[in-house]
Amino acid sequence: MRALLYDAFGVFPRVAEVPDPVVPVDGVVIAVKATGLCRSDWHGWQGHDADIQTLPHIPGHEFSGVVAAVGSAVRRWQIGDRVTTPFVLGCGSCVYCLAGDQQVCEKQFQPGFTGQGSFAEYVALPYADTNLVRLPEALDFAAAAALGCRFATAFRGLVAQARLRAEEWIAVYGCGGVGLSAVMIADALGAKVIAVDVAEEKLALARQAGARHTINAAVLAKVPDAIRELTAGGAHVSVDAFGSQEACRNSLLSLRRRGRHVQIGLLAGDQADPSLPMGKVIAHELEIYGSHGMQAHAYPEMLDLLTAGTLPLARLIGRHISLDDACAALANLATSPETGITIIDRFAA
Repeated sequence: MRALLYDAFGVFPRVAEVPDPVVPVDGVVIAVKATGLCRSDWHGWQGHDADIQTLPHIPGHEFSGVVAAVGSAVRRWQIGDRVTTPFVLGCGSCVYCLAGDQQVCEKQFQPGFTGQGSFAEYVALPYADTNLVRLPEALDFAAAAALGCRFATAFRGLVAQARLRAEEWIAVYGCGGVGLSAVMIADALGAKVIAVDVAEEKLALARQAGARHTINAAVLAKVPDAIRELTAGGAHVSVDAFGSQEACRNSLLSLRRRGRHVQIGLLAGDQADPSLPMGKVIAHELEIYGSHGMQAHAYPEMLDLLTAGTLPLARLIGRHISLDDACAALANLATSPETGITIIDRFAA
């Protein structure tokens, strides 16, 4: 099969012919039809993720496709099924999985990180019966891949973690794929959205996705002060959807008393240990949550909203590229002016 891989961290990736993956006994092989290009893939390529132990490595963790092979222990799936999966695959048997929290499984498999990923014609996955999600016929492969980690993580972060309610104020820091997902989801829930970014073209997309107000942080120095004034005391919920020390701190400082902060953007490399206003967290009883994907059993609520048209996910897709184009797209992701979610959906030479 053809796959994109890198031989060392930070070295420009290449496309090569590699052996097809072997189907796990408890898993499947998926013929990849579409896969998303995510900032997490860039972090992995940079060497920021300790889970990547073996090189050369195939990245990619947001994907959809068709079951091409089924392991002997799999009971729920068969060849030809249209599927996607969370980027965290729970083992199904540990104490966390048995409690329904597969997203924090202690034996989790992450394609593109703990194992080879989806920037290829085929990807092998274990734990199939616990983690595969059947795609509605109305949802095409590109939209399903765009669910990936960004949309699903934002959905769970706002709905399950932050408990966002209609008419509440929410500030979203960063208007890349996950930030725009958060804006769209929050608007669909009836919340009042303030989107923050340093690029006007991304703020324009945020307005299209449902943001009532936008703030250009490259122009306005004290963004938290502006948000607290706009909302008469601060946002009920604030999200760092970018992943930086400044965005994380500003997100917390944007909250009203008893507000809820959700950290979705990865804090990696030199951004890993932010200085946080913990005195305010204590005095104002602020809540801090992480959001690490979403369990397969929780997908139906999100899929129902998508198929009903309540969440027009296709609007978030910025461009479609080939596997060969993805080499430069991955390497340049941190500085790219591209907006929206990039989907790889052409794999042939």
